[in-house]
Amino acid sequence: MSQLSYRRALTQAIDEEMARDAGVFLIGEDVADSGGAFGLTRGLLAKYGEMRVRDTPISEEAIVGLGIGAAALGLRPIVEIMFMDFIFLAMDQIANHAAKMRYMYGGQVHIPLVVRTLSGGGFRAGMHHSQSLESVFGHIPGLKVVMPSDAYEAKGLLKSSIRDPDPVIFMEQKSLLGAKVEVPDNDYLIPLGVAKVRRTGSDVTIVAIGIMVSHTLQAAEELAQEGIEAEVVDARTAMPIDSDTILNSVKKTNRLVVAHEAPAPFGFGAEIAALAAEKALYYLDAPVIRVTSKFTPIPVGRSEDYILPGKKDIVEAVHRAIKGG
Repeated sequence: MSQLSYRRALTQAIDEEMARDAGVFLIGEDVADSGGAFGLTRGLLAKYGEMRVRDTPISEEAIVGLGIGAAALGLRPIVEIMFMDFIFLAMDQIANHAAKMRYMYGGQVHIPLVVRTLSGGGFRAGMHHSQSLESVFGHIPGLKVVMPSDAYEAKGLLKSSIRDPDPVIFMEQKSLLGAKVEVPDNDYLIPLGVAKVRRTGSDVTIVAIGIMVSHTLQAAEELAQEGIEAEVVDARTAMPIDSDTILNSVKKTNRLVVAHEAPAPFGFGAEIAALAAEKALYYLDAPVIRVTSKFTPIPVGRSEDYILPGKKDIVEAVHRAIKGG
C-alpha cells in the first residue's frame, strides 16, 4: 500500500492500462506536452509517444467523435474534456452516437470509450467551470456514469471503466485532486454499478456520491458523538445504481438521507428517493431528505461556499430525519 493522491491515482490507472493494452490511447486538450491542465497525464507522452498520447484542437465535438470512431473499430480511447462544463459542446456525439450505437446495431458494435472530465466546485472558478452534471448523463440510456470518492476508488473505477465495453462518463472532482489515501501497489479493479458501505450504522442511511462521501463520513463521526449511528453508502456510480445495497441499508435503518453536490431538481438524490418510495416505503419512518447545492449558478470566489453543501448540512439533515422530517 502507498499513500497516493487522487491526482496520482488517476495517472497510475491510465499508465497501467496503457501498458497492459496497446489499444488504449489518450487524446484531449493539453494532455500531451503539458501533461494535462492539472498534471493528470504528466509523463505519459514521454513513455508512450505521440501516437498514443495526443493533443487535440479545441473542439470537444471533434475530440469525442474521434474517440467514438476509434472505439467502434476496436480501440479503447480515453478522451479528456478539460472541464465538465465544456461537455455540452459534444452532447450530440455522446448522447446520440456513443450511447446508442450498440443498440442500433443489435449488439454487434461496442463503444469502449471513456470520457474523463473534471467536475464540481472546490476551485472557486465560477459558473462555467464548476458544474456537476451526473444526472444529465445518468438520464441517457447506454451510458455509465462514474464518480469516485477518493484515490483508491478513482484508480480501481477508472481501470474498470477503460476495460468496459460500453461508453463511460468518468467524473473527476477537482476538490479531491490533492486528497491522499492508501492505495494498493498491485493491480486491482472496482466493478461498476456496485455501491460500497463505507460505515455501518443502525439509525439512518446516508447515500452519498463523489466528494460528498468525504463530508458524509466526517458528519457520521460527529453524529456518533451524539449517539446517532449513520450507515454511509458510497454509490460510486450515478448509473447504474446499486439498488440492492441501498434498499438493504434503508430496510435496516428506516431513514434515508441522500447527499450530492449537484442541485436537487431532477438529480441523483431524486432518483434514490423515488427508489426508496417504490421499493421500501413501508420501511421508512421519516421522509427522505436530500442534501444538495442551492439551485443557482455557482459564483466565483468564496461565495461558492454558500452554495455547495458540506458536513454541517448533512448533520442537520440527519437530525431532521431522526425527528421524523
